[in-house]
Amino acid sequence: MNIETFKMERWQSEWEHFVDYNISESGVHSYTFKQLLSPDEFEDILNTKLGYIQTNGTPELKKAICSNYPGANEENILVTSGSSEANFLLMWANIEPGDETIFMLPNFMQMQGLMEAFGANVNTFFLKEDLDWNPDLNELKKLVTKKTKIISITNPNNPTGGQLNEEARKTIIELAEWADAWIVSDEVYQGAEHDGQITPTFWGTYKKAIVTSGFSKAYGLPGLRVGWIVAPENIINKTWPYKDYTTITISALSDRLARIALTPTNKAKILERTRNIIRTNFSILDSWMNKQHGLFYCVPPKAGAIAFPRYDLNINSTELGHKIREDKSVLIQPGDQFEVDFHIRFGLGEDKEYFKKALSLIEEYLNVHYS
Repeated sequence: MNIETFKMERWQSEWEHFVDYNISESGVHSYTFKQLLSPDEFEDILNTKLGYIQTNGTPELKKAICSNYPGANEENILVTSGSSEANFLLMWANIEPGDETIFMLPNFMQMQGLMEAFGANVNTFFLKEDLDWNPDLNELKKLVTKKTKIISITNPNNPTGGQLNEEARKTIIELAEWADAWIVSDEVYQGAEHDGQITPTFWGTYKKAIVTSGFSKAYGLPGLRVGWIVAPENIINKTWPYKDYTTITISALSDRLARIALTPTNKAKILERTRNIIRTNFSILDSWMNKQHGLFYCVPPKAGAIAFPRYDLNINSTELGHKIREDKSVLIQPGDQFEVDFHIRFGLGEDKEYFKKALSLIEEYLNVHYS
């Protein structure tokens, strides 16, 4: 099996630890144990046995995850080592060579890379900036056929921070029903909405809807490496054996911390912290862009710790990213790594003073080279 280099992940892996300022990340800055846990919860953690746990997730954690998905029960949940493993296992278990699939762009590119690696024929459709980062539904309708097996989406979207509107959601469901295709919806940014209104899940809207998610983005807990699949029981049973060949189980400590994070009080506190961070930093970014003499245009993100402005310069986004990194030691995420050049993904999840300093350094670079 041949697999393409995951450009976005490789970019971060190569450079994020060798710059002074990293605003390429797509989550909020992480919790510490002290911030997350009460004294009683910390004592509970100290008494956690560090042995193997149930390989598909403890019943207690699966029950807590179900609270996010109306109508789901424990048989609909497979706990994974982050949402990346959730995506990997789904594709490994359910893609056969020659399968016809459809993939949303721009996007976190893991799913397309996996589908292609496992032999699928991948057709793509683009979200449109002038449609508030929603799809041209006529374009999408032309792609779906009776051979379509999977329609893969990310909602809220990475890198745009957009949300599918009701018409787009309805059309995707109708097309999937007509084709008898699976909808695979990456919903890892659910809970990080700027207005506080939770993005509706695709779970429960259609009999062949599958959702992946986890703690890495909206919850600010990427170090737990806890993700999950929500799917009909037959898909969970089909996919679970593949986990036996990968991570087997998440850690007992991560399972216990995840259950603590999902208690109603903690969950509300965590998500409100996330929203405060992203609202504050998008306001900072918006003000900064307005001072750049028309260089940037941005559809305001609706969710996620990310924004995806277009810039008016005649330079490829990866080349621009290298120049800013080399000159100012600031790491940004180039848009061409999401198949949309002349855009930059800014991470909105850092401390606001750190974020302001990174933007000021980028401004210095732009003033010297492009003013």
